[in-house]
Amino acid sequence: MKRLSFILFPALRLSGFAPVVHRQRSPQDLRFRSRSQPMKTTITFAALAGALLVLGAPLRAAEPAKPNVIFILADDLGYGDLRCFGGNDVHTPHLDKFAAEGLKLTNCYAAHANCSPSRTAIMTGRTPSRVGVRNWIPEESPVHLPRSEITIATLLRNAGYATCHVGKWHLNGDFNKPTQPQPGDHGFGHWFSTQNNALPNHHNPNNFVSDGREVGVTDGYSSGIVAEEAIRWLRATRDKAKPFFLYICFHEPHEPIATDERYKKLYPSDDPSFSAHHGNITQLDAAFGRLMHALDQDGLRENTFIVFTSDNGPAITPFHPHGSAGPLRDKKGSLYEGGIRVPGIVRWPGKTKPASVSDEPVCGVDYLPTICAATGVQAPQDRQLDGASFLPVLEGKPVARTTPLYWHFNRATSTMKIALRVGDWKLLAALDKNPPPRGNDITEGEEQDFKTAEPVSFELYNLRSDLAETANLTETEPAKFAELEAALVAKYHEVRAAGRTWPAWKYPGGEGKKMVWPDDARKPKAGRP
Repeated sequence: MKRLSFILFPALRLSGFAPVVHRQRSPQDLRFRSRSQPMKTTITFAALAGALLVLGAPLRAAEPAKPNVIFILADDLGYGDLRCFGGNDVHTPHLDKFAAEGLKLTNCYAAHANCSPSRTAIMTGRTPSRVGVRNWIPEESPVHLPRSEITIATLLRNAGYATCHVGKWHLNGDFNKPTQPQPGDHGFGHWFSTQNNALPNHHNPNNFVSDGREVGVTDGYSSGIVAEEAIRWLRATRDKAKPFFLYICFHEPHEPIATDERYKKLYPSDDPSFSAHHGNITQLDAAFGRLMHALDQDGLRENTFIVFTSDNGPAITPFHPHGSAGPLRDKKGSLYEGGIRVPGIVRWPGKTKPASVSDEPVCGVDYLPTICAATGVQAPQDRQLDGASFLPVLEGKPVARTTPLYWHFNRATSTMKIALRVGDWKLLAALDKNPPPRGNDITEGEEQDFKTAEPVSFELYNLRSDLAETANLTETEPAKFAELEAALVAKYHEVRAAGRTWPAWKYPGGEGKKMVWPDDARKPKAGRP
């Protein structure tokens, strides 16, 4: 009988069954067995009976382990701010190595031209104007990611993932208050976060909150603090029996910039703001490198799907006018390419080919459906998603979209406030009612205009032949213009109708009063933009 058991129990294991003899027993189980030898015989025959039932069935392979997911977001990093994307005057060795190991996305887009809306799309797979997050969210603002929205963190947590957010949150105004949902309410089992920027700047910030507890002054530079907390969670805190989702939001190179001297020294210049800005990007790269090294040390590389990107184009402010959009037109805040096209790199060993490049357009709204597809988790079925899975891109195939890529920013710094891309073609439109491009108050008039403004004054570009968006083709390509105009207007009306509005609110300007600008920042005569 013992010999027969030795032969059959491996069959049980391969078939996905757990034979009785392999389960851990409590002391009570052991006491019972020591008193009842006949039960031992009964259990053996029960196991054999189960084995005989499955011997004739085909053996099932063990279910593959669900992949871990790490999403890494830089802040105000432009398309030309990495060496692997053409930024030859900046040192980014770790991100360059990452690109050489994975897939570089040369037509990667943020879903919006500034902070909070872009992050809204990443979390929900929905264009941010639909959700109601249409501009960056100041402290104390009533604007927030509504509790009714389903985030990728919530989906993965409910599917058995350990979840963590580290860094910039920027999806509510009432941060760490019960009046609005916090990271934990949107699916993160652990969060070590700031409302917006690291304050008073990147050096020794004092505004991190850990699971609702104010941390106080934290020694070091923000990127290093964020990376070390992510590593600590991976190694010491998370439930290692579960796959994990780690959402890392660096503050760099968003202002107010503060950069370690060892990185500033890499960029000698008569303009200290140049040394600080470019050094800040290298400081971010070094923190990224520490995280990647920790993953390798802990054997987590092979089964981890990693995305690196930015929330929008380069800021290029009077304080640090040194970010780069490369060959693209304009910068952060604009719906021209420089405001929304960003670096994108994906690595998933066994799925991505090293040093591969794709020019297939992907966007911030695509991350939720892509991560759902990668993990086998069903995306929400009860609401409109604006993105699509880009997993086919990993195999050199196009994304199967049901709705075009779309951007909508009433306060865009560009004259164009709406954009739509289909294939190589991009159509932009102005609106007949516009709020001021700067300013953070919410007024009844602006909210009414959001619901009634209409598209006017279109521009059409072929991005394959005119990456810099210099030649408006609305008159020379009338058929394509008519096709895309109809699509843009229909999408605009659908999103506008769905978008929520907010009560009037006066911006108190509290965050600006907390900033401390290092001596290496330029001091514009007109003050902070």
